[in-house]
Amino acid sequence: MRKSATVMALAVTAVLLAGCGGGAKSGDGDGGAKNAATAAPSAKPKGDAKADGPAVGPTREVTIEVAGGEGSTQVYYNLGDDNGAEQVSLPWKKTAKVTLKGAEIKVGSLVSVAPGSVKGSDGMLKAASCVITVDGKKVADNQDGALPKPCEYELK
Repeated sequence: MRKSATVMALAVTAVLLAGCGGGAKSGDGDGGAKNAATAAPSAKPKGDAKADGPAVGPTREVTIEVAGGEGSTQVYYNLGDDNGAEQVSLPWKKTAKVTLKGAEIKVGSLVSVAPGSVKGSDGMLKAASCVITVDGKKVADNQDGALPKPCEYELK
């Protein structure tokens, strides 16, 4: 559900940006050339770019885990540049090296895992447990599924 909301937000943003593009305004008769001419002076010449590229921050080893049941469940996750949804067999674990870049160094990068439901010992469905560790230290835990939200951590 979280991924579909993100995809929808990106789609809406793309449509809005496309609608705000450099098309010709009614009555200006230049086919958008005026907009292109005014945009050009604000663009930086290629020679002004830093040779170093964007700033690079620390690299962290991040592990996301889902357990607390048998069988399989749906998992939604965001782990640096890797995000997705998978039907997984339990227990499940995914580890990645995440390097913060550019603005992420200051504002952080969200790491999250949202597990689906699993059958509890009483036969009823419950949220699977999730844990996030960064460099071997536990930073998020949904208390064996007792907390009603996914595991999230702002990696800085």
